[in-house]
Amino acid sequence: MADSPAAEVHIDRALVRALLRDQAPQLAGLPLHEAGAGWDNSMWRLGDALGVRLPRREASAPLIVHEQQWLAEIAARVATASSVKLPVPLVRGRPGHGYPWAWSVVLWIEGETALAAESADRGGSADSGSRADSWAAELARVIAAIHVPAPADAPHNPVRGVPLQERATVMSPQFDEASTLWPAETFAAVNQTWNDALDAAPWPGPALWLHGDLHPGNVLVRDGALVGVVDFGDVTSGDPAYDLAVAWALFSPAGRAVFRAEFGERYSDADWVRARGRAAAFAVTLLLRSDDNPAYLALAHRVAEAIAGE
Repeated sequence: MADSPAAEVHIDRALVRALLRDQAPQLAGLPLHEAGAGWDNSMWRLGDALGVRLPRREASAPLIVHEQQWLAEIAARVATASSVKLPVPLVRGRPGHGYPWAWSVVLWIEGETALAAESADRGGSADSGSRADSWAAELARVIAAIHVPAPADAPHNPVRGVPLQERATVMSPQFDEASTLWPAETFAAVNQTWNDALDAAPWPGPALWLHGDLHPGNVLVRDGALVGVVDFGDVTSGDPAYDLAVAWALFSPAGRAVFRAEFGERYSDADWVRARGRAAAFAVTLLLRSDDNPAYLALAHRVAEAIAGE
């Protein structure tokens, strides 16, 4: 979204090498280079098949621990339904050499984000067909494998997976601010979609496992195929509408129909109304926070246009 906050620790090649030598010496000699830094983590490419993922802020440190604790179990379920890969932690790193938090060596998944692929492919138009439509059913199978009842000790997230009504007070001023930033017809559709979601029947339970932050920036594609779903730091439990909302960020109307059909009768009409409302809230949040990131700002407009076009 917007430019990521400043790192609270200095992470360089020497530090990563030192951590590997101490805690994963069998990997320490592999080629290592920085692959980038996001909002929460610094990512390093380790050889051809691995990556090193290190939190760059204290607030994101628990997210790595959540992945270490739960992602292998989730990935095993996904593997029974799809060849799509998840970045399972293979080494659970500990603090050391002045670095204060847990870190991971993970499976590296070769590909580009669906955000980058779709932005180049359809030039920001929500009305055109999407190459992502070809793997709409595959993503649905991945999500279905993730969406099983979660245990009571699953990570709690106060923002994701909670009843949408709990987000109404926070979202209301954001919708007010967005009202002047889209054409009147577009904003009216987005706003009505949110209100419809607030009025819809809530998820009756049980709380399901959720990716928690499923959007085109966390979906990887290669050669037109879905190959990975990444960044499970916000893994949590609750209302599946939070993950289903990705359909409005990725697919054309035809692709959304395929995506929904793959779930069969698993989710009710009310669940899809809430998912569409969650997509509306996602679009508003992106619109207000992506001034410094043209790709996410374009995504905000695409999602709003997709909602208004239905």
